[in-house]
Amino acid sequence: MTRIAPTLLAFMLALAPLAGQAAALDLAQPVAADSLPDSKLTDPGLYITAAESGRVLSENDNVALLDVRSPSETMLIGYPTPTAANIPFKIVDPDLAFNAEEGVYKMLEYPDFSGEVTAWLASDAAKGIDTLVVICRSGSRSASAVDALTKAGVDATLYSMVDGFEGDKNDAGTRDVNGWRNAGLPWTYKIREGLWPGHH
Repeated sequence: MTRIAPTLLAFMLALAPLAGQAAALDLAQPVAADSLPDSKLTDPGLYITAAESGRVLSENDNVALLDVRSPSETMLIGYPTPTAANIPFKIVDPDLAFNAEEGVYKMLEYPDFSGEVTAWLASDAAKGIDTLVVICRSGSRSASAVDALTKAGVDATLYSMVDGFEGDKNDAGTRDVNGWRNAGLPWTYKIREGLWPGHH
């Protein structure tokens, strides 16, 4: 018995780091990386569609939806009802610098994005959460946000929702191809108290 104990202890210690890692989500329709444009690829390489997210979020208490759009987007365009937190990865430039090539106002990275996500994950509001589904408008900003969180060492399994809240554009430029709203999943315009943790 005394010979087995050290071996068993070494084996248990070797497995210990795995205990804190979340298991991969059981996806009915996994998204292949080679089906995505470069702008939607992430370092972790974990992808999910809006339609699949609806099921996953309803079936798994350890999975939370993180909306990384600006608070004004969530108020004016709406956001998924099951969103756990809205912490912006980018915000509109307060000076409204214009990007003529894309026909949009410039967006700036929100300076403490990773810090606020880390603080929220450590709070009672996120107790038991070990996996985040990150959502933006259509899947590019969420991919960049996932990479920023990965680089910052955030302790969570990070999935990027590849079609986001509004979805991809059709040939006419309308976002009605896919996405949370187009999947018929629940959403609202009404901002609830605490949606942006620590700000209201």
